Amino acid sequence: MFTGIIEEIGQMRRIHSAGQAMVLTIAAKKVLEDVHLGDSIAVNGVCLTVIAYDKESFAVDVMPETYRKTNLRSLQTGARVNLERAMAANGRFGGHIVQGHVDTTATITSRVPDENAVVYRFEPAKAAIFRYIIPGGSITIDGISLTVVDVTDQDVAVSIIPHTLAQTVLQDKKPGDSVNIECDVLGKYMERLLRFGPAGPEAASGKRQGGGLTSSFLADNGFL
Repeated sequence: MFTGIIEEIGQMRRIHSAGQAMVLTIAAKKVLEDVHLGDSIAVNGVCLTVIAYDKESFAVDVMPETYRKTNLRSLQTGARVNLERAMAANGRFGGHIVQGHVDTTATITSRVPDENAVVYRFEPAKAAIFRYIIPGGSITIDGISLTVVDVTDQDVAVSIIPHTLAQTVLQDKKPGDSVNIECDVLGKYMERLLRFGPAGPEAASGKRQGGGLTSSFLADNGFL
């Protein structure tokens, strides 16, 4: 699990592609301080597993599902990427719950200064994710935990403070560029739970129940 607080910007050293599979070698410093084989590191918000490392870089596998679903497929040697190690159990929860499981990519449609901030608007490749996006809610853009400031039927906007812009690859991004989007996992779980009825004998047997959760059930159990 990650929090969406970027630790450093790494640089793509080598890209080995075989069809829709890749091995990426990324130059870094901070995330290598306590690295081990099998560790998880988020690269532009994508949770990847360390398969090799040395004092200056680490390597990760990218499987076809990840290749198809994220902007990693468009990376070139020399590209800069956001990096974050998996959250330590004794660490501060500075952002929000980020799994590193990208929902879709999005295209930047505008980048507009707003006094000390910059407002980015994005158009997701999959319209289905809009049901998980709410004004004031959390969203992950290229691994960065951000707050939604506006959402329409077609796009979503976030406002970036100078510190975040300076510490992440968003400073390099312009309209037309692609970013990875991960929506808040809490909304996904809630949607899934609402498809099923209250827990009971049928639920224990694995049978799906119709009707979903009802307001009366929520009231009876102290949720309303």
